[in-house]
Amino acid sequence: MKIAVLGAGMVGSAIALDLAKDFHVTSFDLDKLNLKLLKEKNNAIDTVVQNLKELSSYESFLRPFNLVVTAVPGFMGFDTLKTVIGCGKNVVDISFFPEDALQLDALAKEKDVTVIVDCGVAPGMSNYIIGRYNKEMKIDDFEIYVGGLPVHPKQPFNYKAPFSPIDVIEEYTRPARLKENGTIVTKPALTDLELIEFEGLGMLEAFNTDGLRSLLYTMSHIPNQKEKTLRYPGHVSLITALQQSGFFSKEKIMVDGKEVSPLDFSSQILLREWKMEENEEELTVMKVVLHGEGKTIEYHLLDYYNAATQTSSMARATGYTCTASVNLLVNKLFSKKGVFPPELIGDDKVCFDFVVNYLKERSVIWKKKEYALV
Repeated sequence: MKIAVLGAGMVGSAIALDLAKDFHVTSFDLDKLNLKLLKEKNNAIDTVVQNLKELSSYESFLRPFNLVVTAVPGFMGFDTLKTVIGCGKNVVDISFFPEDALQLDALAKEKDVTVIVDCGVAPGMSNYIIGRYNKEMKIDDFEIYVGGLPVHPKQPFNYKAPFSPIDVIEEYTRPARLKENGTIVTKPALTDLELIEFEGLGMLEAFNTDGLRSLLYTMSHIPNQKEKTLRYPGHVSLITALQQSGFFSKEKIMVDGKEVSPLDFSSQILLREWKMEENEEELTVMKVVLHGEGKTIEYHLLDYYNAATQTSSMARATGYTCTASVNLLVNKLFSKKGVFPPELIGDDKVCFDFVVNYLKERSVIWKKKEYALV
């Protein structure tokens, strides 16, 4: 089995390393340093310097592969996925692009391929959980809370980006869609701020982000849905001040006779401020809460940087959900043709249990609680 992984960033590298235990993996990226670091961790992985924005080259370089994983930045994710599907390849995607992946369902069926999208932690594992319990009970509402955080926060932001800072800024600026009383509503990101206490971490702040994605439509019968991002207290006030002051604007301004986009400038500053140092300790905290039929189901995750494998928690929680999904396809546990977000796969108990156990084997452990509603 030959697998191509497009993108050798933090998560893409974790995916390649995990898959290389069982498969022949080739990693493609334009960043030579990322490929070099990946090769040093596992010399069996083939690495290829490739400009993944050159979509016309895909047909040629993907020809030898049985399956493709797309782990490119969100801004190029949709076109990348569409091109890979057009090449007739089964694919698992974690690029989290803003476009609706279900628009590609007809193309995937035409090409007779299986496509699993949004296959990370949130969206991703949260979708698997909701899909599973939607099959077992009538869900009235659900909430998803998720954050990737440094273990040792530093002022002023108390934050480091466990993935691309550009994607984080996109998360902070893209309007958030929620469902309230059966109606999809749109609110600015960073709104509806609340403080929630998490065992082992203390108080965190939660705010609206646009993470529900496909759930708004595939689970349209569930009247109340929300997803919130978690940060250490005080982070949102800083980001809001930057946003309101125009630092995230795409409209260019003149600086010393040159046109500069405030967003491009801010991205470069925050790239430096939020960059994770090599082997820096970080964590992923997440909670999925479902209410219905007089009971509450909760799934909790608190995962830390793995020093033994030098793998970040966010890369593990995101990447291993992806590689579990790859193995669903390889083992033919799921083989329907078309585009499928994880909730449409998690409704199958065999698939759901496989993913949960796959993660557990890699010490990414989801804990379940169930109790009656008061």
